[in-house]
Amino acid sequence: MITLTGFADEISPDLEVQLDVLASEGISHIEFRGVWDKNVLKLTDDELARVKERLDARGFKVSSIGSPIGKIKITDSFEPHMEDFKRAIYVAKYFSAPFIRIFSFFIPEGDDPTVYREEVLSRMKQLTRLAEQEGVQLLHENEKDIYGDTGERCQEIFLACDSSNLRGAFDPANYVQCGVSPMTEAYPLVAPYIAYYHIKDALTESRKVVPAGEGDGQLQQLVQVLREQNFNGFLSLEPHLSAAGPFQGFSGPELFVVAVKALKKLLVEAHLEWN
Repeated sequence: MITLTGFADEISPDLEVQLDVLASEGISHIEFRGVWDKNVLKLTDDELARVKERLDARGFKVSSIGSPIGKIKITDSFEPHMEDFKRAIYVAKYFSAPFIRIFSFFIPEGDDPTVYREEVLSRMKQLTRLAEQEGVQLLHENEKDIYGDTGERCQEIFLACDSSNLRGAFDPANYVQCGVSPMTEAYPLVAPYIAYYHIKDALTESRKVVPAGEGDGQLQQLVQVLREQNFNGFLSLEPHLSAAGPFQGFSGPELFVVAVKALKKLLVEAHLEWN
């Protein structure tokens, strides 16, 4: 059974508004990235306790910690980032979240990513080894401008780390924005490692993010594959539908619901059920 979840901080910085909108669409999970205009890793223990109390009271669970780990320059110091990663592990365990989303470091603009291959893989292995020790599951998201932005380099990371504690969060729109066809080019390379899907779509020409099924992200093909696999996992809404531009991370309640309904339409057409 497919389970819907989403980055509710795209709805509002207010936790109750986030939960109200998710509940209105029958969604009972959240990919916890931020609340009250603070990133999840910057919340105090008291603030985390406030969030957990409200989630428990309203029957919500956390599908993943939407951490910013790995979203620094590969030339930045890594040691302070490892401390942030330890905080991410603490938060994931506190919320009993099955996943922690991570990235594979920004490459300096104009540079050949292969120049940084060894450093990237060294850092990813360190993150993965600690995840193994702590018994947590990492999700590498293919993000534009990081090392793992193409199917080939994502596959390289998975093969190098060689761990069941590192899986992939497949994001079609991000592949489109990198000039990669998600299902025909990237998917065959990373399919064995995918454990989670971020649902957003994008147009190749403008790179603008659009509702699922309205762009070049091959979402129709994706849901058919999920049906064939009898996929039992999370589809996470990350709409990015702000009118301010293609790369904004805030949608607001109305556009978030537009994104949810677009995904549900695709699932209905593919005869897929969800909860």
